[in-house]
Order: sequence, then structure tokens, then C-alpha cells
Amino acid sequence: MERFDAIVVGGGPAGCASAYVMAKAGLNVLLFERGKFAGAKNMWGGAFFGPQLNELIPEFWKEAPVERFVTRHVLSFMAENGSTSLDFKSTRFCAAPYNGFILLRAKFDGWMAQKVEQAGAIVAAGMRVDDLLFQEGRVSGVKVGDEEFPSDIVILADGVNSLLAKKAGLRSDFLPEDMKQGVKEIIELPRETIEQRFNLVNDEGAAIEFVGTCTRGLPGGGFLYTNKNSLSLGLVIELGSLVKSKLKASDLLEEFKHHPEISRLIEGGRTVEYSAHLIPCSGLAMMPKLATGGALVTGDAAALLLGTGLILEGANFAIASGMAAAQAALEAKEKNDFSVGSLSRYEQLLKESFVLQDLNTFRGAPAFLKNRRIYELYPELAFEIFEAIFQSDGMPRKGTLQVVKEIIKRRTSMSSIVSDLWKARKAI
Repeated sequence: MERFDAIVVGGGPAGCASAYVMAKAGLNVLLFERGKFAGAKNMWGGAFFGPQLNELIPEFWKEAPVERFVTRHVLSFMAENGSTSLDFKSTRFCAAPYNGFILLRAKFDGWMAQKVEQAGAIVAAGMRVDDLLFQEGRVSGVKVGDEEFPSDIVILADGVNSLLAKKAGLRSDFLPEDMKQGVKEIIELPRETIEQRFNLVNDEGAAIEFVGTCTRGLPGGGFLYTNKNSLSLGLVIELGSLVKSKLKASDLLEEFKHHPEISRLIEGGRTVEYSAHLIPCSGLAMMPKLATGGALVTGDAAALLLGTGLILEGANFAIASGMAAAQAALEAKEKNDFSVGSLSRYEQLLKESFVLQDLNTFRGAPAFLKNRRIYELYPELAFEIFEAIFQSDGMPRKGTLQVVKEIIKRRTSMSSIVSDLWKARKAI
């Protein structure tokens, strides 16, 4: 029976980053991916931000299957009859090393898995890890069916609902309020049509976020990313609120597609893929223990995802945590010490990096984003104010400040707005 220096469970960004670093350093690494191929089980297809992938694989964009480079960001507050949007575009984002990349995981994960194999690791796709092996109170390998695979360390990168992390004693059950359900469609459109509709040139790309009526007031939002020849369109909604409201995310997505703001953007497109996925959304409040004897947990399995309402970052956190886990494993290998004390180095590395620092900075965001006024009141309020300002009805105009005061008084109280702004200042 072959013994491995390290086994990685999960072929997403966290798992591939971890396996790549360890294999490049000379460790005998085995990576298990339960899908038929890396990326087969992943729905994510959106914007990737941060320099972590470039640190892992310098100038990766020269060979990776990047769809477009993000040069335009739009935040749209969606009302029933229209929207109010903030539109940002920077020429600084148009050149290497670029600020953000639009990717499709089915392609991107496959490319990363190839890099892992080129580094010397074994990638075993289509194999589900059923259990962990234990020896003298610590994790000592994994079990696939009836076959056992011993190793010095196991790195768990198997997604938000990691049963192996639970078996390792690293986490307990999550509440529905700790999760968001993401649903997404890939809608094919000609490249020329995409670039004309979104005011893009060559490989420029747009990342658009929507807040408001698209979720019927439930905590969450919509997104649209421009790929080369398709659009990634979807919703992310708090699972607990979906359950309580008895609404289906798929029905809300269908409504979203028919909103005038969206329908004209996807007109003439053909849906070629539908997928759904759970996303951790409670930040530090749901983060499990990161290490135990013989095992570390990374990426979504460690709830390492940042959502502030303005940004939703997960892939760069996944890669950074995978690299940190690999570094901790390499140091443990040098000492031949895979105890929980030795592997606590992993958490220290995350504290020194942006990963835990950012999660700590925005630790109040998950609670703040449960405020229903963000989704029900404020998008409609913004729309009414600008509609009144720009409307000409032949009557004498009122002062802008008077218009704003009258609409606010009719819809809510100034004290509620001030309270929400104060909470926002502290949370995001």
C-alpha cells in the first residue's frame, strides 16, 4: 500500500493551489476530485480578484482559460420599474497584471488540475472520499470505498458542506442562515453583441451586481458577468430566508431574467447551462476549527469567503488558504510533526495574510446585510428620488433637497436611514 506525503480532497481552487505548492516542493501528493473532471461539480463562473493566482503561477493569464479582464464594475439598485446604478470603469485595469479576471470554473479548474499534474501530483478524478482514517487520535489518511490511502496529512478542500471536516471534528452543523443559495445560468450570445451591449472592447469585461427587487426583498442579490461568448447570470439568496418564504431560487431567477433591466441585456441569448450551489455567508461566525492532528481545512470548507454587499470574494481566499495550508504542511514535514500544535502554523499564516484580516475588518457585514430595508426600501427610494428629479410635468420644480425630504418622509423616517448608515459605517 503506497503512503503519500499529502492527500488533498477537492479539485477546486483551494485544493489545486495546495496540491500544486506541495508537489512543486517535492512532496508525493494525491488529489481526489469526486467529479468526472476538475470543475464538473462547480457552478461558479464570475470575477476573480486578487494577486494570489499570479503569485502561485506567475503571468498565468498567458495560458489560463481567462474569459475577459474586468474593466467595468456596476452596482445596480433594482426597483420594480427601473434601476439606479453606479457605473465604474478604469483604464488602469486594462493592462497586466490586471485587477480582475472573468472565468468559467469548468474550464479554469481543469486547467489548474493540469498544472497540478505537471507539478508531479496525482489527480484522481471521479473518486469520492467516503471517510477519514485515524491513527493514535489523529487523521492518517482517507478511505475511498473499501480502499485505504494513508498519508502524513490530509487537506480538506471539499466545499462548504464538507462532511469530512465534520468527521474530523473541525465543525458542527451549519444553520440555513449561515448559507446562501446561488443559482446561475450560462446564456450564449455572440461576442460582438456582448461588446456592443456592455460597451466593451477586445477582452474587456463587465461585472454587474444587483440589489433590490431581484430577490423580492430577501437578503442577497443578482449578478451578471460577461464571458467571451456568453453571460453568467444568477442570484445569491440567503438560504434561511428562502426556506421561511417558501420561495424557490429558480423561480426568482426566472423573474430576474424578465425584469426590463435584464431582459434587454440577454435578448436573443440561449441558455446552455443551469447550476446551483451553496455558499458560506456568515464569515468568522461560522468559520470552523482550521486544524486538527493530521488535517487542515481550506477554502469554502473553512467558510473563507468575504461578502460586504459591494464585493463577494471567494476564489482568491480559496487560493490563498490553499497556499497557506501547503506551506504549513511543508513545515510540518520538515519537523516530521503533524500534531495540531504544529499545524496551528496554518492559522498563523492566514492571520498574517489578507484572509483573516479582511474577514475581521468586515466581521459585522453578514449581520448588517440581513437588514431587509437594503433590499426592499432603499432601491425603490433611490429610484423614486431620481425619477422625481428628472421628471418634467410642466409644473414649477421643487428644490432637490425638498424633493428628497418629501419622498423620504413618505417612505420611511430619517432616523431609520441615519441608523442604517451608522451600522453600514461600522460593518462595511
